[in-house]
Amino acid sequence: MFEHQPTARWSAVEDFLSAVVVRADNSLKRALTTALEAGMPPIEVAPNAGKLLKLLVQLSGARRVLEIGTLAGFSTIWMAQGLPDGGRLLSCEYLPEHARVARANVDAAGLGHLVEIRTGRALETLRGLADEDVEPFDFVFIDADKENNPHYLDWAIRLGRPGTAIVMDNMVWEGAVLDPALDPVTARGILSALHMLGQDPRLDGTVIQTVGTKGWDGFALARVL
Repeated sequence: MFEHQPTARWSAVEDFLSAVVVRADNSLKRALTTALEAGMPPIEVAPNAGKLLKLLVQLSGARRVLEIGTLAGFSTIWMAQGLPDGGRLLSCEYLPEHARVARANVDAAGLGHLVEIRTGRALETLRGLADEDVEPFDFVFIDADKENNPHYLDWAIRLGRPGTAIVMDNMVWEGAVLDPALDPVTARGILSALHMLGQDPRLDGTVIQTVGTKGWDGFALARVL
């Protein structure tokens, strides 16, 4: 994102809440450490957002989860921890080196039997899932290249069912939704997805602004109608 630093109070409050309420376990801390060691950008969700994903998986009763954008598996682990017995999570990761790190982290968390990671361009993976006629997904988390957000959102609907919950990260992007010139390529994809969320008759959604260690941003939450 941009070279905007969150205020000290935002970060301090988030760190306090993460320590007192969220309480990420060692497998999640390991995922963060291995990501840094592998030279990955620190763009995974914050711990409080990861815990929210876990709770949303549980609250929605999801048994099948689709994730678009794996990175080191931080959000993958959170969501897999929320799955019931017999649940499954399929994650799409573009870079094989990232997928290898994520696979090791998921296995170290004891969740390997629940998680499949497919490498390659996500749009190709999603088309492949449609060709396989896979069982619909109950919950979809989108956190990948933002210029393809509208396409990912469309696939989330097509691979879901009525009632499928969709979460899409980075939907405010330091206010670039109001000033796309700040990041023309990324903002265009985010804006297209926002208009789709508001106008597509297949969806009902909202967007929540957030501040914290990831700066000024937000996430969308939608339901397939």
